[in-house]
Order: sequence, then C-alpha cells, then structure tokens
Amino acid sequence: MTQIYFYHNAADRIAAVVALIGKAYLQKKTLLVYAPDAELAATLDRQLWMHPQTGFVPHVRSDSPLADETPVLISDRLESTPHNERLFNLSSEIPPGFSRFNSVIEVVGQQETERLDGRERVKFYKDRGYEIKYFDLLEKF
Repeated sequence: MTQIYFYHNAADRIAAVVALIGKAYLQKKTLLVYAPDAELAATLDRQLWMHPQTGFVPHVRSDSPLADETPVLISDRLESTPHNERLFNLSSEIPPGFSRFNSVIEVVGQQETERLDGRERVKFYKDRGYEIKYFDLLEKF
C-alpha cells in the first residue's frame, strides 16, 4: 500500500519541497512532482537549479526526451510517466492515480487555504485506510 507523508507548517512551501527533493536525490530516489499549476511548476524548476547553492538537482519536465534518464520529473499530469517510486503532490487536490506510487509526499504551507485543502486530503487518505506519517516543518523552512 502507498505510504503517505504529510509535511506541514512550511513557512516557505517551495523551499521545503526543494529541500525534500534534494534529500531524495541524494538517496538516489526517483520521483515525480505533480504540479498542475504552470506558475508553481516554473518556480519549482528555477529553485531546483539553485539548490544546493554549489550545484543543482537534475530535473526535467515529464515530456522531455531525457525523462527516462532523469531522476526528478515535473509534470502537470500523471499518466504515462516513467517514475513510480515517489510522488510529490503540489496540487491542492488528490493526485489522480496516486496509488501506483510507493509513497506520496504532501507539503502544506501555513496559509489557511493550504491548511484546509491539506486537511481534506488527510481525510481522503484516512477514509481509504492509508496510514499517514506527519512531520512538522515549523521553523525549518
């Protein structure tokens, strides 16, 4: 069954996502970032080019010819993507087909709308029997 991880209270949601992606990359994990909002995806893309400060995390859009050989993919859809290990959800909704991934990582900021949307996603996962692990990011990002 898919493992669900909720990182909450992120003062800077994108910075938290970038740090978590960097950590996964160092562990040699492949992952897909579901970012249906084009502006959010572009912001994440820019941040990944600068993190860490002495390097970058190799990443491409899922429709890139290099997608099969790149560990981090950014996509606005989840069909036909080569990575099934980890899914980072940057949508306010449940990602379609999330259960094909080994784990789903949700990062929730401190804005009220993000918190409310996050609670709805928690309820969805719990109602379907998924165990959720929580991590408080207060004062970390």
